[in-house]
Amino acid sequence: MFNLTTITGATVTGLTLPTYTATSMPAPDVNGKQYSISALGGTQTGVLVHSISNPFTITQWLPKILKTLTQLTSTTGLLKKVPINTHKVVVRKGLIPAAGYNATPADITIAVNIPAGAETFDAQNMAALFSCAAGALNAQADALFSSAKTGT
Repeated sequence: MFNLTTITGATVTGLTLPTYTATSMPAPDVNGKQYSISALGGTQTGVLVHSISNPFTITQWLPKILKTLTQLTSTTGLLKKVPINTHKVVVRKGLIPAAGYNATPADITIAVNIPAGAETFDAQNMAALFSCAAGALNAQADALFSSAKTGT
């Protein structure tokens, strides 16, 4: 599971050199690890750190039971079904929907679905999957923000 202390934020319009200090906190379930954002760095005017009524958390979820490859079928010698292990990362932040309203949690959920056995037989391509995905999300953080903000 990941260990977070300081997170360097991606470039997004309205924030200058954003950083986030992550503090470990209890996760909602045994297969999760959770952090709250307890301090901000850079210029983030109006951004609030985590509180009960205005959450700012990052949670990593692992499968409760890791699946492995099944036996080959006796008739065909092939795998009957390739099981999938799902890992998730959820970033949750309270957002105020209108003046006079309390914060309502919004989230970005990233689900990673890895075929059982790939970690052993194709680790390099698995590494490329993570590298490309993280790079694309980082490179497109401002475009994703703009799209969510404007609906275009």
